[in-house]
Amino acid sequence: MLTSKYSLLLTGSALLLGLSTAQAAEYEWKFQASETSGEPSFKIKQEWADKITAMTDGRVEIEVMPINAVVGPTETLSAVSAGILQGHMTDPSYFSGQDPAFGMLGNLVGAWQNPYDFLEYMKYGGGEELYNELVEPYGAHLISAATFPLESVPSTVPIESIADFEGLKIRAPQGMVYNIFERIGATPVNLPGSEVYTGLEKGVIDAADSTVLSNNDAMGLHAFAPYPLYPGFHSMPMIAVSINKDIWDGLSEELQTTLNTAFDGMAYDLIARLKEQDIETLQRLQDDPDVHPFNLPEEERQKFRTAAEQEWKEWAGENEMTQKVYDSATAFLRSRNLL
Repeated sequence: MLTSKYSLLLTGSALLLGLSTAQAAEYEWKFQASETSGEPSFKIKQEWADKITAMTDGRVEIEVMPINAVVGPTETLSAVSAGILQGHMTDPSYFSGQDPAFGMLGNLVGAWQNPYDFLEYMKYGGGEELYNELVEPYGAHLISAATFPLESVPSTVPIESIADFEGLKIRAPQGMVYNIFERIGATPVNLPGSEVYTGLEKGVIDAADSTVLSNNDAMGLHAFAPYPLYPGFHSMPMIAVSINKDIWDGLSEELQTTLNTAFDGMAYDLIARLKEQDIETLQRLQDDPDVHPFNLPEEERQKFRTAAEQEWKEWAGENEMTQKVYDSATAFLRSRNLL
């Protein structure tokens, strides 16, 4: 009889334990990313969402969804503000139409040759504070800034100098990068990232301001664009890991710290792992007789930088915030002998 009672107690305890571990998370959030589900960077973001669930003992569950899953890439800021999404992991340049300062902070084209310099600026050079000053009136809060290694340029024709951009139909989102490609003689075409593959395949574009080499290869772009520029020289967009501001303000300090720490870790993990994947991809492409990676010479990179700096100055005069971004970023670059 005692044994039977003891067994019932054990069974009841096990059931209670099962119920407590299976109970719903305290916070369930949907974050939309700016990549397709097949890109390596998207999978890394999903892994970090799972880590955050573990780090918070199941209190926070984040579903990371690919580009266009709920809204278009230019609409995620509004969706986060309205609570349709709880957060996003995306390039702020998509919101340049709302304020050009998003374009400057999101992708100061030509400024950064090393992703770690950008992370240092955002974390310790005042970048994160500036971004929150910009974005919080829109109902979002920046948890952490991340980025990729410098983007590659997949091209259907060889590009060995800045002069080779003359007349080149290159996919570029509207904004700073679009304008700078115009400055160097290219003919930018405003296509969403999801249409780069078909644009190259059908000859709508000759080249693309796209993502990193390994992502481009995973999407099959080099089948139509066998002349990738690598290492990149132009674009290194920020990934703004942001959340609805009301949600953020309602979190405990403990959870805020956990999210900050986790997403800061993701930022460095993304760079290291994508760099490793880029190197592996490059080695494989160099052994492929049909693909011809090319490293743009330093003097040609400098020509692009000169054109970019002219565009920065024009954007700085747009409003008070763009001037703040220009002053802050260029002061940081000069302090590190990067300008």
